[in-house]
Amino acid sequence: MEMIQYNRFLAPLLLLSLILVVPLTVAEDVRYCDKQAEYDVKVQGVEISPNPIARGKPATFSIAATTGAAINGGKLVIEVSYFGWHIHSETHDLCDETSCPVSTGDFVVSHSQVLPGFTPPGSYSLKMKMVDANKHELTCIGFDFSIGFASSVADI
Repeated sequence: MEMIQYNRFLAPLLLLSLILVVPLTVAEDVRYCDKQAEYDVKVQGVEISPNPIARGKPATFSIAATTGAAINGGKLVIEVSYFGWHIHSETHDLCDETSCPVSTGDFVVSHSQVLPGFTPPGSYSLKMKMVDANKHELTCIGFDFSIGFASSVADI
């Protein structure tokens, strides 16, 4: 009888520790689409908030970057892949994602997205191109993130 009570206590504690320890959404290293290109916009990093991402809730991808020339406008083209399969594309006005005009120096592009509650766990890749008003590619980056199986606990 004592062993049954111990297991009833241990199982939820073990589950809770796995949820707290296992990272559910992690942005990996940012990579340029073309390693040989001399992009006008240099990306310093990506921050995902909240981390881990909760399905059905807003998630924000903040991209820290720097530019040597002012940017008056343009577009962000975002493509998402799941286990290597293209699943989603969207285009946004750059000035909706950061303050325009973008002055020379450091700036942040911040894009918010709500992942549907039925978003499956697994490996995702995000590719983002930034083009100016003349359709000149300013930068192109990619990074990976994952949504773990344990993220379904957030839906309860």
